[in-house]
Amino acid sequence: MTAIEEKALVRKMAFKVLPFLLVAYLICIIDRLNVGLAALTMNAELGFTATIYGWGAGLFFVGYFLGGGPINLI
Repeated sequence: MTAIEEKALVRKMAFKVLPFLLVAYLICIIDRLNVGLAALTMNAELGFTATIYGWGAGLFFVGYFLGGGPINLI
């Protein structure tokens, strides 16, 4: 494979993979944002303390942490 063919292949892969990664990143940001915005009213309505909410939000972090390795390998 020549350098020109390699550049073309990388460019072609980038145009197919980068939009998917962008959408996945935006969904991740929206997910994290929704958890924070939900806390504004959810804590009062359900009677959660800051500690209980912290544990729940921490579970999201643990999920991201544990899922990050296998997803990156895929």
